[in-house]
Amino acid sequence: MNEAHGAAPVRVVVNGRAADLALPRATPLLQVLRNDLALNGPKYGCGYGECGACMVLIDGRAARACVLPLAAAEGREVTTLDGLAALDGPGGPAGADGQLHLVQQAFIDAQAAQCGYCLNGMIIATVALLRDEPDPSEARIRSALSHNLCRCGTHLEILAAVRLAAERMRGRA
Repeated sequence: MNEAHGAAPVRVVVNGRAADLALPRATPLLQVLRNDLALNGPKYGCGYGECGACMVLIDGRAARACVLPLAAAEGREVTTLDGLAALDGPGGPAGADGQLHLVQQAFIDAQAAQCGYCLNGMIIATVALLRDEPDPSEARIRSALSHNLCRCGTHLEILAAVRLAAERMRGRA
């Protein structure tokens, strides 16, 4: 029993590592990832789940960490941008030899960043999309990224990066 909060610690697995956290179950997952686990991939943007900067994968599905309580991650696999390269399946594992996930590399190669603040969400959304749909149409790509806000104007480069990542992942299959 955690005497400070009156509850047992919450066990989460983040980027393949288990952590027992003595925090209130209602603590926003984003706050836990950034402040308690020192992961800088997910960003605080709007705090309302609208911009996508805080996106993570939970059991392989894209989720907005700013609006999820820590309790929502209990017993589930959370993957942040920081741990993406080590993922199994399409695009991974690459982390062991220092390479990036194929989606991360495609975003670099397509020069899909200016300020980089939205990239966490764009990359996470792309990984989730390509896991479910290895050959998405242009309309499907746009739909999958439509809830991620980019204010810098690199939309065309981001779309090119997603197409490049899809092509590379299909080439590895």
